[in-house]
Amino acid sequence: MNNKFSWELFNRMPIIGIMRNISREYTESIGHVYQQSGLTCLEVTMNSAGAEEIIASLVNTYGDKLNIGAGTVCTIDDLEKALNAGAQFIVTPIVNEDVISTCAAQKIPVFPGAYTPTEIYKAWSLGATMVKVFPATTLGTGYIREVLGPLNHISLVPTGGINLENFTGYLAAGAKAVGIGSHLFPKDILESEDWDKLQEIYVLYKERYKAYVNTKAV
Repeated sequence: MNNKFSWELFNRMPIIGIMRNISREYTESIGHVYQQSGLTCLEVTMNSAGAEEIIASLVNTYGDKLNIGAGTVCTIDDLEKALNAGAQFIVTPIVNEDVISTCAAQKIPVFPGAYTPTEIYKAWSLGATMVKVFPATTLGTGYIREVLGPLNHISLVPTGGINLENFTGYLAAGAKAVGIGSHLFPKDILESEDWDKLQEIYVLYKERYKAYVNTKAV
């Protein structure tokens, strides 16, 4: 089992796929398709049934090919369970000082959730690796750009309402990565176990990101 976070993988494709309440019977196939498609970071939320077992299984199988993290980590108890399962990075929906400082002390990448500039700055000051701007649904790319005016030293990961059509806009606004949930794990495709269709979706994200990088380089 490899539980070391890889920045090389993260930077290669800065999309965090958020798996919430996804049946364990699908997770191995998802991991396989995700990795084969060129995506690199998966987050399993701790309020999902069997989260610890799913994290442990994914890390055991894909820990050297994917970054496998734990999300919805709200308490130290959640954190301990996530780390015991082998989580390679931690994501929270809130600013919990104990969770952030514990991760920072152990050099575990932690992306706490924040909304206002004050919350974002506080999370960063406590040792956040990056700050998850959540929920980003109603804020839009303009908010990211405006916040980064005075806080340009802080790395932001907007999450919520992000999809294939808009994710590169958040990156262009200055975000270092994005978190994407249901758009990466369509319920109907999972229930039909159409893994070829799922791979087509993931490849679209990869191609869209690479096109964005190439445009930026021109």
